[in-house]
Order: sequence, then C-alpha cells, then structure tokens
Amino acid sequence: MPRRRARPRAPRGLLLGLLLALAALAFGYWAIGLRREPAPIRAPRPAPPAPPARRAAPQPPAAVPEPELEPAPPPAVAAARRVALVVDDLGRSLAEIGRLERLGVPLSYAVLPFEPRTREVVERLRAAGAEILCHLPLEGREGANPGPGAIREDDPMRRVARRTREAIDAVPGATGLNNHMGSKVTADREAMGAVIEVVAARGLFFLDSRTTADSVAYELARRAGVPTARRAVFLDGEREPAAIRAEFERLLAEASERGAAIAIAHPHAATFDALDELVPAAVAAGYEFVPVSYLLERDEGHPE
Repeated sequence: MPRRRARPRAPRGLLLGLLLALAALAFGYWAIGLRREPAPIRAPRPAPPAPPARRAAPQPPAAVPEPELEPAPPPAVAAARRVALVVDDLGRSLAEIGRLERLGVPLSYAVLPFEPRTREVVERLRAAGAEILCHLPLEGREGANPGPGAIREDDPMRRVARRTREAIDAVPGATGLNNHMGSKVTADREAMGAVIEVVAARGLFFLDSRTTADSVAYELARRAGVPTARRAVFLDGEREPAAIRAEFERLLAEASERGAAIAIAHPHAATFDALDELVPAAVAAGYEFVPVSYLLERDEGHPE
C-alpha cells in the first residue's frame, strides 16, 4: 500500500502571531463595548431616618406690641371765670345769714366786731365752715359814723394797733380782714401801716375794700408780704334793682376778661332779691363762685 504524503507544517512563529492578533482584535471589540454602554449608576443608599426630635415644652405666646398711638389732645377747657362775693356789715342779725346760705354758693362773710349779734353770727358761720373776715371799722371822709371801736386817723399808732387786735379777737376764726368805710384812714400811710403790721403778725390776709381811690392799703399789704386783694365792684352802692343788676353784669364782665373778679355787697333786701335771681343764672352760665381767699395775690419776694 502506498505511503501517504505528509502535509507541510506551518512555522511556529506564524501561529503565535496569528493568535496574538486575534486576542488583540477581541480586546478591541470588548473595549468599544465598554464605551458604548456605561456601567449603570447605582442609587445612593438612603440615610437611616433621623431620631424623632425631642418635643419642646410649650411656650407662652409672644406678646404682640401695641401700636404706638398719638397722644389724644387735651379736652378743651373753658377759660376760668371765678367770682368772689364778699358780704359786708354782718353782725346785727342771724336772719341775714340764713338768707345768704340759701344762695347755695361759697361766699365770704365780713363781720363787724362790736355789734350786738357778732358772737352769734360768728358761731353760726364757723359751724357752717364759712370763710369769715373781720370787718374793721375805720374813719371815713364823709363824716358817717363807722360804728363802735372805730379807728380814727388822728389816733396814736399804739391805739391803732391795739384796736386792730381787739377787733380781730372779737371775730374768732377770721382768716382775713377788710375795711369798713375808712376812706380817710386807708389813705393815711402811717395809720394804715400800723393796721397792716398787726394783720401780718396775726397771719391774716387783707382785702382792700377801696372806699377811696387814694387808698394805700393794698400797696402796703403787698410790701409787708401780706396776701392781699382789692374789690372790683360794689354791687349795691345804689339799691335800685336795675342798678344792682348793672353792677352784677359788670362783675361778670370783669371775671370774663381777667379770669376773676371780687365784688362787695351789703345785707339789704334789694340786694338779696337781686342775688336770688342773678347768682343761679351766673352759675348756669359757667361762672364759679369762690371764697375771696382763693383770689389773693401773694408777693413772695417781699419787695423793697
């Protein structure tokens, strides 16, 4: 049998190169695949839930600040219109006091020191808590009799001072003094100075009744540091009802213009009848009746 012919063998180096080429080609395809299909991104692992927060203690609600408001304007206040009514020449009758008390407004009562009913009148007024003045009798120019215990212009100064003290003592509870008549003495600086010196020593006030335009009483009282005032109107210099009404209207006009005014009246029937009508009307119109001590001027500096 014939022998087979042997196939020629490929060189070993060629086979090794072919294998390396195939391996390189396979690696290339694999790398291309990695570029086209990126690896999937894994979702981040969720964090474990936080422990529940500790419940805080309840707090009171915060105060809500109130809005700032503009201050309200002050209420309108009517201008002061104050009236002081001084009734002179008391001490002769208690009936006069009852008639005046029925007016229902504060008054100032000037009591003559040496009249028959002086003591009873003073007791009645003190029990009522009224303001009392010693109505000091002084000599006038008209020649009229000022009454018992009057001070004369030609009296020695010792007698003037003594009679002033006696008059004040006869009206216990008096907080002030005004002159009864006295147009002659109140114009005399030496005599009036002696009176004011006693008034100052007793700690009283002085009301100048101004029975004369020449009176120096108000000036001397201020110089001595004595609380003082002076009347503006005599209500019943004439006792006719129309005249009294006219003077009362002048009193109210003075109070409206200056804020306060002082009037002097006397215990006459015509005066009482007029006041019964005029005083309530003035109160209704807004006028305030006050004791005369409310309207005193005080010179704290004790001028020259």
